[in-house]
Amino acid sequence: RQMFAALDLATGQMFYRFRDRKRWQEFLAFLKQLRTRFPSGKLHVICDNFSPHKKAEVVAWCQTNDVDLVFTPSNASWLNWIECEFTALRYFTLDGSDYPSHTAQENAIAGYVRWRNKRAQPKTRFAIDSKIRRPDYLPNVA
Repeated sequence: RQMFAALDLATGQMFYRFRDRKRWQEFLAFLKQLRTRFPSGKLHVICDNFSPHKKAEVVAWCQTNDVDLVFTPSNASWLNWIECEFTALRYFTLDGSDYPSHTAQENAIAGYVRWRNKRAQPKTRFAIDSKIRRPDYLPNVA
């Protein structure tokens, strides 16, 4: 089973769907669900460099529906805020677990996400004092 998830920075809430596969078709269906949930304005979706995210059909649909796919640099998934949420989800629902079925595992994840979303806070602090935000910052590159 695969989980697609998105984090709304304005509310801090997480949205997710479970699917049997993780192909471009399922990713596109998830984007369509996000667009339905957020029907107006430009929708920015931060993605890793998984090839289904870049499929021509996905890119074409995004251009037509005002969805901007933003890709994190390779080996920099930590730049995507949802990765912190995945860490907490793994800690509270998956670490040390031995669920008897996918359904039981999905129910545990769903319960955690419901609990988390009730306590969600908007994401407002975007590396305020980070050096990387300064135009004179040049990282050390070997």
